[in-house]
Amino acid sequence: MTDVIEFDVVVLGAGPVGENVADRARAAGLSTAVVEAELVGGDCSYYACVPSKAMLRPVIARAETRMVPGVRDAVQGPLDVAEVFAHRDYFTSNWKDDGQVDWLKGIGVELYRGQGRIAGPRRVTVTRADGKVTELAARQAVAVCTGSRAALPDLPGMAEARTWDNRNATSAHDVPGRLVIVGGGVVACEMATVWQALGSRVTVLVRGRGLLPRMEPFAGELVADALREAGAVVRTGTALASLARDDDGVRAELAGGGSVEADEILFAIGRVPRTDDIGLDTIGLEPGSWLDIDDTCLVKGTTWLYACGDVNHRALLTHQGKYQARIAGAAIAARAQGVPILETDPWGLHTATADHHAVPQVVFTHPEVGAVGLTLAEAEKRGLRVRAVDQDMASVEGAALYADGYRGRARMVVDLDRDVLVGVCFVGPGVAELLHSATIAVAGEVPVERLWHAVPSFPTVSEVWLRLLEEYRDS
Repeated sequence: MTDVIEFDVVVLGAGPVGENVADRARAAGLSTAVVEAELVGGDCSYYACVPSKAMLRPVIARAETRMVPGVRDAVQGPLDVAEVFAHRDYFTSNWKDDGQVDWLKGIGVELYRGQGRIAGPRRVTVTRADGKVTELAARQAVAVCTGSRAALPDLPGMAEARTWDNRNATSAHDVPGRLVIVGGGVVACEMATVWQALGSRVTVLVRGRGLLPRMEPFAGELVADALREAGAVVRTGTALASLARDDDGVRAELAGGGSVEADEILFAIGRVPRTDDIGLDTIGLEPGSWLDIDDTCLVKGTTWLYACGDVNHRALLTHQGKYQARIAGAAIAARAQGVPILETDPWGLHTATADHHAVPQVVFTHPEVGAVGLTLAEAEKRGLRVRAVDQDMASVEGAALYADGYRGRARMVVDLDRDVLVGVCFVGPGVAELLHSATIAVAGEVPVERLWHAVPSFPTVSEVWLRLLEEYRDS
């Protein structure tokens, strides 16, 4: 008979989200175990956020430097590809997780290596690579933080084509001469930016009408313009019919006729939850499904199962998953201690309200895109009485000083009934660092009249806030 090891909390998945649930549970004095089948640190640390931004940073720095008088001539040559890869490898710790394992141990969390599966209410089995099975029992909660993986289409020739997903794109050590990227979202745009700069001839195939479809329309338009200027091909309204690989590369037949050829094809068409093999069927849930949660991150219909991060499909962003993890950790601790849960209190300690109203995101392309809250179309769909206020980012002195030929656009979406911002979008070089001010304005529901007293420093790009407010008041 298998011995059962008891903990207060058992976490499935040791990515940033699972690590944060474990951290919050331990901080509250709850004994905690984490189960992980792959690298501690998860996709974000090794195949997504960290390596992609490490690769993009030299690309963006060179592009922006080429816009500055006095130094542009010094950066006209190609990137040092080997050094870019070495920079990325450093930030992924060469795909070794020793440091993250040490951190877990340092906060008093027990790590179990292997495939974790729910085996009934508050029960988890861990199957190691050698077949040994350990059973864990959770006195208080089990938290599913297993994340997501790339969605791949069911196309003829898929298996033989040996296509790339985001993991291949962020860990490759050779530059493909021809790279086709299928998709128009964040991963597609960022990978098009980096691989074009590293020397690939990039073609982006978008099924819809444009890039970044979940953001304000001008965001995708400006990014597409920049990609084309850099030499990439961006084709919209395009779908694939089949794939075939031979000694010369991959041939993709298009649904509307014609074909494209490449050395590698990257699919960046979305994500699916990693819940197909975690035992959901043992508790009456559908394997492979997204997990439906309340605002404390408790899976609906249960009293003990939590789901944070990508698996709940609220906002597939590392920082938002970590936010949910902090909320869930506080809720788990409160319930364990018999403290009242403030689940109906918006913006409270136990409520993931930002998931609905103030999700921030940066797209690290050139130009960068930063957005938080609702787009104009989303706000109108919710029935809000809103007004969009637009401004040319190049109209402020700080932008002109930042770079010659600065191009960008800003929009704030104002709820006219409450006189607060419900959405903001910036596009332009260096706008990533503007986004948190917008996030505070949206999450804090700061009245527009009060924003007049938040004076931007001269001469900074942040003066676009003043121009937006002037446009709103004077028109």
